[in-house]
Order: sequence, then C-alpha cells, then structure tokens
Amino acid sequence: MNKRVALSWSGGKDSCMALDVLKGKGIEVACFITTVPREIGRTFGHGEKMSLVKLQGEALNIPVEFISCTFEDYTLSFETVLKRIKEEYGLDGIAFGDLYLEGHREWGEKVAESANLEAIYPLWGKKEDALQALQTFIESGYQAVVIRVREDILDDSWLGKRLDFTFLDDIKMKEICPMGESGEYHTFVFDGPLFNKKIVLTQPEIISLETTKKLEFLHYELKQKETLNG
Repeated sequence: MNKRVALSWSGGKDSCMALDVLKGKGIEVACFITTVPREIGRTFGHGEKMSLVKLQGEALNIPVEFISCTFEDYTLSFETVLKRIKEEYGLDGIAFGDLYLEGHREWGEKVAESANLEAIYPLWGKKEDALQALQTFIESGYQAVVIRVREDILDDSWLGKRLDFTFLDDIKMKEICPMGESGEYHTFVFDGPLFNKKIVLTQPEIISLETTKKLEFLHYELKQKETLNG
C-alpha cells in the first residue's frame, strides 16, 4: 500500500518540488499543512494571503489544512493539528521541503515524532547543491514568481521576477544561497505539470512586512489550461 503523507506547504518552489518528487515516488500527498500566525493573519515565512494558498490547493486538487497559531505556541499548535489530521487522513508521514538546514530538520522530526509519523525530506542534500536544485526547478516546467525579499539582501527590483534561466544567472552574482534557504527571498508557484488549472496573478503592488518587501496581487483567479490538439 502506498504511503499517505501531509506536506508542509508554503506555496513556494521548495514545497512544490517536494510535491513533485513525492508524487514521482508514488507517495500520495493527502493534504497540505500551512501555518498562519494570528499576529499577522498571513502564512508563516512567506506572508501570503490564505486565499492564494487555497487557490493552489484547488489547482492541484489537494486540500489545505491551515494551522492557526501564535508565534509563542507555534510548535504546540502544529503538533495538535498534526495528530488530528493523522487520524482524519490516515497519514503515515509528514513531508517537508527543507534542503539542508539542520535546525529545520530537527524541528520537523520532533513534531513528526509527537504524532508518531515518519518525517520525510525528499529534497534533502548539501548546501553546495543549492544551485543545481534551482536549475532543476527551472527545468521542471513549474512557473514561480518572487513575492518577498529581505531588504538587507535584495532590493525590491527582484520582486516579480520569474524563476527562469535569467534569474539563475542573476542569483549567481549574489553572495547568498541560490535557493534562498535562509529566507533571502520567497516565491509563489502558479502553474506547472501537476496543476490542473493555472493561477493568473494581476494588479501587483509592493507592500512592507517587517524587514521585508512583499509583492501583493490585488486580483487572482484560476483559469483552465490550454490543451494541445491532435
């Protein structure tokens, strides 16, 4: 019997590639898990609107389980919801899109253990593999846009950039992780091989969130994907 897992979902390139790898291994992703601290009313880390993450779930035909929490009780809330959805979805494990940060993995393994679930890291590798990981994403057929940058590292001219080979060349020139593993930048995936519909993002504006700049889309909708005839 195939494994059934929940996937920690940010809406960005890492979690999307984790989904792609899991599916390729025949592992069923039963649901996404996305944390929403009440202090900000947006997704943790990426600062994205819940409505856009819901749209991704709809486009991928995977339900999204939002974890309402505070920064103070973040871990406890995660563990509590994880235990509930383990029973609800019949889960064997929980997967994360982390690449190489040991502290992130230790946390994920801890919360998985609290629910007696396997912690799965389909993208795990070494820091020096990050550039190749970015190239793999670009070649995968998924479409993503930069939606958030740390002001002390990247200016707001990076907002709205598509992850393509031009982006790959540009990011090589910066002394940062090419995948933005330490939060240098965040992305939003809006189309790709597993998407049944694509998300059309329009009316962008730049807003400030803490020490970052965020690209906010005022209008977004699902659209049917074009099919090739013949």
